[in-house]
Amino acid sequence: MTTEHLRLPPHAPGLRIGLFGGTFNPAHDGHRMASLTALRRLQLDRVWWLVTPGNPLKDNTALPSLAQRVRFSRKLADHSRIHVTGIEAMLRTRYTADTLRALKRRCPGVNFVWIMGSDNLKNFHRWNEWRAIARMMPIAVIDRPGSTHSSVASPAANWLSRWRISESQGAALADAKAPAWIFLHGRRSELSSTMLRQQAQHD
Repeated sequence: MTTEHLRLPPHAPGLRIGLFGGTFNPAHDGHRMASLTALRRLQLDRVWWLVTPGNPLKDNTALPSLAQRVRFSRKLADHSRIHVTGIEAMLRTRYTADTLRALKRRCPGVNFVWIMGSDNLKNFHRWNEWRAIARMMPIAVIDRPGSTHSSVASPAANWLSRWRISESQGAALADAKAPAWIFLHGRRSELSSTMLRQQAQHD
């Protein structure tokens, strides 16, 4: 794979684009299901998977190469409106807040929405500059097994509670002024990258 995987996907002012970040180690159908849910319920034009060089909160010593993870993610996503990119490596950003600032600068006029699973909302208050992220763009939280209730009782969800919009208003989220967020319930996948890695070790 060339450096093509480090480029920005196509974009234009006025597009509604969901940003879904993670190590994608490995990508799985849960990621794809969450992306399709966001595309449909939020009426997005695209979802970008931002495959990170490495999560600052995790041990990255055994992490497969970025190119490998992008390649596998693209094969699994297999959808014309899901674009997979390793742009963070080119931007040289370590934290999500810095990545989002850089994308907003490079893509003026694009209506971005940050997408994350409810398991991430549970720990969102531990992220670097998490309040700045919430003020930068609307957030869509996708329900994940095992974190439905704990996530909405978390410190970040409590802080964000006054800006939560109802699920029936999903189509308005991309145009909403941040802070604004939504919790989307629906079909859930039991898959997780951690579980798949553990299974692979025992095979």
